[in-house]
Amino acid sequence: MTDPDLLAEIAPTGRLRVAINYGNIVLAQEQADGTPGGISAVLARELAERLGAEIDFATYSSAGQVTAALADAPWDLAFLAVDPKRAETIAFTAPYVEIEGTYLVPQASSCAACAEVDAPGVRVAVGQGTAYDLALSRTAEHVELVRYDTSPAAVDAYLAGETDVVAGVRQPLDRAAAAHAGHRVLADRFTAIGQAMAVPRGRDAALSYVSAFLAEVLGSGRVTQILADTGQDPALAAQG
Repeated sequence: MTDPDLLAEIAPTGRLRVAINYGNIVLAQEQADGTPGGISAVLARELAERLGAEIDFATYSSAGQVTAALADAPWDLAFLAVDPKRAETIAFTAPYVEIEGTYLVPQASSCAACAEVDAPGVRVAVGQGTAYDLALSRTAEHVELVRYDTSPAAVDAYLAGETDVVAGVRQPLDRAAAAHAGHRVLADRFTAIGQAMAVPRGRDAALSYVSAFLAEVLGSGRVTQILADTGQDPALAAQG
């Protein structure tokens, strides 16, 4: 049985409130019945079961929306990319999945590597507040970042000709390239994105418990299994 004081810190309302980001299809997908699926939802349900707590999901269309929502304290657990800016208000476990940030470019583009995109006059579509938006905001020297509400909206804008390239997670960009002739995904990456479980900063006991839970499921191979079961590449699992 979970210690009452620990449970009160992890789920202060008595129910585990979990933020799910549908903007990253590697981690979350809406199921046919309208409920969240994907590795983040599976891990959340398994953690709630271990705690003996009921679960409430709140779904968002971007990681930026998940981060912004914390100001009103609507969630106890989230699944986000580790980022120094987010760490000001959010505490992260070790990553359980590692994905790549790269670019979708026109087939005729002269760019063969991500570093070549960072040139004056290049307009890059990004999902506002995403891990790769934050990464490029720190590292890109010349490009103009054009921000859209969600990652899918950024891809749509690029495909409509509003920008020169679009930055994003490799897997959805691969899908976009396969569905739209005349575009390709660069082979390398401009950032590696560690996806972690997260709790509001200041809940130290909660972070310790969630970190131990995640270490156990990583070490058992459960993360690899969930990725395969949810149609994602098992090789994305972080090394536990």
